[in-house]
Amino acid sequence: MKFPKSIQKLVDLFSDLPSVGPKTAERYVFYLLKQTGEKLQEFAQAIAELKEKTTVCQNCLAVTESNPCLICLNNKRKIKQICVVTNTQDMLTIEATKQYNGVYHVLGGVINTIEGIKPEQLNIKQLIGRIKNDNIEEMILALNPTVEGETTSLYLAKLLKPYKLKITKLARGLPMGSDLQYADEITLSNAFKYRNKL
Repeated sequence: MKFPKSIQKLVDLFSDLPSVGPKTAERYVFYLLKQTGEKLQEFAQAIAELKEKTTVCQNCLAVTESNPCLICLNNKRKIKQICVVTNTQDMLTIEATKQYNGVYHVLGGVINTIEGIKPEQLNIKQLIGRIKNDNIEEMILALNPTVEGETTSLYLAKLLKPYKLKITKLARGLPMGSDLQYADEITLSNAFKYRNKL
């Protein structure tokens, strides 16, 4: 038995979302069917306004409600220190720690040869423009510790070397509460490499 067309269309649309398979998409649709008309209207309104009420910051290229964003407008932040992140979500995660007081640059992805993402598809040209125009002193590479993240970090470090600025990378190591026996070799290796003095 096939679903009615309206249900199938929504299942197909949800299935297009990252990490949502057909079964999860079905659960979402049947969950929505149980909601009130008002709740569905609120959900539809939020989706409709998503593009209307967001923009991209001209400086850091983060998704935001204002242009420039509130971080770039804050004159108490260290504007000569840029933290390079993959996306807006990573930027917000770092902001939540309240440990960083510089500005950001959103790359919009990482180099990924399997998916065909090349350096020229990332916001690297804009990053170099900021280095030249804002006399940046330090670049913090805060990319995920994946093969793609490491590849992108190495590429950027090599590309930015002629600009004579301090290039740093987030320390990698063991999370609190973890067991050594369950740590992978790269994590354990980084824990030794970036160990702290007591």
